[in-house]
Amino acid sequence: MTLAIMSLINLGGVPSLGSSMDDKIYHFVAYALFTAIWYKAISRYNINHKYVVLISIAIAFGMVIEVLQSVLTDYRVSDVYDILANTLGVLCSVGAIGVYEKREA
Repeated sequence: MTLAIMSLINLGGVPSLGSSMDDKIYHFVAYALFTAIWYKAISRYNINHKYVVLISIAIAFGMVIEVLQSVLTDYRVSDVYDILANTLGVLCSVGAIGVYEKREA
């Protein structure tokens, strides 16, 4: 819910990281964390293909948010590179989770 709200409100004063890719870095980190939180939530349940479900939910959520930014706001725009950054964050998070799970087993 927090990620959806933060993605749809006007965030005029976001701190700069000193890079031309600040926005994409924020997207990457936000979706990596989003994925990790969702993993924690669904790991309690016996779900077949847990990683596929997790990746699908996170990427679909990111795509829906990008569309909603164009439809519901006049201060946000959809950007295919935002979707790419979101997807990379999701995949890196799932990769890190997989490595962590293997080490714990």
